[in-house]
Amino acid sequence: MVKDNRAEVRKVLLLTLGLNLAVLGLKAGVGFITGSLSLQADALHSVTDSANNILGLVASNFSSPQPDRDHPYGHQKFEALGALGIAAFLGIACFEILRNAVGGLFADLTPIKISLTELGFLLIVLGINIFVAFYERSVGRRVGSPILIADAKHTMSDIWVTIAVLVGLFGVWQGELLGWPQLQWLDVVLSFPVALLVFWSGWEVLKENLPWLVDRMAIAPETIYEIAINVPGVINCHEIASRGVLGRQVFIEMHLIVDAPDVKTAHNITEEVEARLEERFSPVRILIHVEPPSYQSDRITY
Repeated sequence: MVKDNRAEVRKVLLLTLGLNLAVLGLKAGVGFITGSLSLQADALHSVTDSANNILGLVASNFSSPQPDRDHPYGHQKFEALGALGIAAFLGIACFEILRNAVGGLFADLTPIKISLTELGFLLIVLGINIFVAFYERSVGRRVGSPILIADAKHTMSDIWVTIAVLVGLFGVWQGELLGWPQLQWLDVVLSFPVALLVFWSGWEVLKENLPWLVDRMAIAPETIYEIAINVPGVINCHEIASRGVLGRQVFIEMHLIVDAPDVKTAHNITEEVEARLEERFSPVRILIHVEPPSYQSDRITY
């Protein structure tokens, strides 16, 4: 049976929501004071961080792994849907950052005023993001939560975004000291790699969760076949199918031919097959259809 870790997931999401709101406030405040386009874009990215946490809390509330009458396979795909929502937020943030950056190329350059104090605030922001990303990823991997892993990827992109913004603003600050106003363009130019980093994070989240939603094969049928055929009493194993995600929840179906004089012996053989598959791929739910010897087939899968 799959363990219900939603309480731990909610605790992590509530903590990171509070930290992300603090980060958003710092970025928006410094961005408004300095007039930095790249920092305002980064603040927009942080809006999606907070929205992701709220989306994750909603998705987690509906994602019980336990089956019921209306959802006999459990509700875990709600978490995958939540992760796709995060990918959508990242796509929107990427579009907005690119739109503002392209507009900045054709508009009059607004002078940016930056001080060491404001750069120091951004270092605090960077430290918070690093903590959130590694904390979420650690807990997400331990409890098998796609929503936490997806949000950690989002926050990891935030780290690189903030580093890019810091580099640009540090260059602007140096330009002020040295009397090189042309370095003001760094702020606009660095908005483009920021947008690419955000887009890449969204693509990674999409690539990880879409196969689960479209029931892509979870385990190679040849692997399942080798485990089943090595159980004493199994004559043939065919029409093998699997779906789900290893480490979260896997469903396996197969047709099995066994050497058994009665139903009880056939039942014992199929239970041994299930036990070996559970030992290897747990948590897993297995459906075995027992057939007579004349139904043997060389077609392992569909």
